[in-house]
Amino acid sequence: MTFLKNMTTALITGASTGIGAVFAEQLAEQGHDLVLVARSQDKLQAIADQLVSTYEINATVIVQDLLTEGAATHIFNRLDAQGIDLDLLVNNAGFGTYGELADGDLQTYLNMIQLNVSVLVDLTYKALLGMKQRRSGSIVNISSTAAFQPIPYFAVYAATKAFVLSFSEALWYECQPHGVKVLGGCPGPTETQFFKTAEFPDTMASPPGQSLTAPEEVVKEALKALAQGQSNVVTGGLSNQILVNASRFIPREMLTKAVGDMFKVD
Repeated sequence: MTFLKNMTTALITGASTGIGAVFAEQLAEQGHDLVLVARSQDKLQAIADQLVSTYEINATVIVQDLLTEGAATHIFNRLDAQGIDLDLLVNNAGFGTYGELADGDLQTYLNMIQLNVSVLVDLTYKALLGMKQRRSGSIVNISSTAAFQPIPYFAVYAATKAFVLSFSEALWYECQPHGVKVLGGCPGPTETQFFKTAEFPDTMASPPGQSLTAPEEVVKEALKALAQGQSNVVTGGLSNQILVNASRFIPREMLTKAVGDMFKVD
């Protein structure tokens, strides 16, 4: 099923693996040209070559470390030089790390805030300039079910995702008069390398009490919600819906303690 009938070109960050690579696959299948952004040239080029061959679309590869100063400016300079107007921006790149704040590396946390928040805002701002002028376009910012409550031992990551969700919902309203759609996508635990990269304990293949959702389902639900004009979507089934609504019924201190007890490793 095609959810984005009028799209032509989509830029996806973190496109070399996981949810980002699946966005590339599903959008290419719908016939949209792609701009793929990540750090790994080999992985990006392999994905681009496969999608171009399979779906006969155009794919531009931009190898870019988004933590480099001026990364967003460099990306949009490349787009301008090639005459590419974005119809869809998918801000997917991001990372988390498990553990007590004071036991971790400060620079890692600052990099997390820069990538998950600052770079996302920079790319969104630059994309909106053109979209607002053309009075069309869409932006998907990948947040998380972690955005809905504090998560001890995952404190910085959850806080960055709370920012992404709030930011996206505010822009959803701001952009309506300009013909631009904005969606905060909130996947729960997903079948990617995220938890391994975040150095979750070996006893936690995923957050306790939560099952993993296939990234294909996450992307499908996100694109459907975007087409329907929603401000956010929680993907991953009923358990995630219950989780994100728990704060409406449980005092925040009690909820934070319950989540902390679940995430704590003795």
